[in-house]
Amino acid sequence: MQPCEIFATSGLHFADAEQALVHIGQEMLAQGVVHPGYPAALLAREAEFPTGIALDKHAVAIPHCSAEHARRPALYLIRPAQPVPFQQADDESTLTVSLIIALIVTDPQQQLVLLRTLFGQLQEPDFLDALLAAPDEALGELFRRRLFSLPSSPTSQHQQQQGVLP
Repeated sequence: MQPCEIFATSGLHFADAEQALVHIGQEMLAQGVVHPGYPAALLAREAEFPTGIALDKHAVAIPHCSAEHARRPALYLIRPAQPVPFQQADDESTLTVSLIIALIVTDPQQQLVLLRTLFGQLQEPDFLDALLAAPDEALGELFRRRLFSLPSSPTSQHQQQQGVLP
């Protein structure tokens, strides 16, 4: 998978998904990661194709839009202060999400690879639990190591399961 920047924050307050998406658009624009049309494209994409996903114990949202709006690949992880309502991806219901993972990709093929890898990892309850419990300063690195590292040794895998390593 193509390397990318990872931005992470916690404790932000959002009344709804639109407010969270506006924040993502403004922040990624301020970081120089996206083109000026990104904030509007992100909102439009979410309105047409909602990204809320129900998992075993929690729900996440994975907002994204087409690669033409990205300057360089990045991920923006947000652990909001309280769960944020997002429309569920596969029906009309609303979920309250505990983690928002905004994807910014420059290559549509890489987006598919990243989404598949991400969905695979999110099916592992320990991964999401670790992301939600990690100290603020460790959140981005935990995510990077789990999604972008090569398969690890049995010792490292055991440490990962114990929460010692991401």
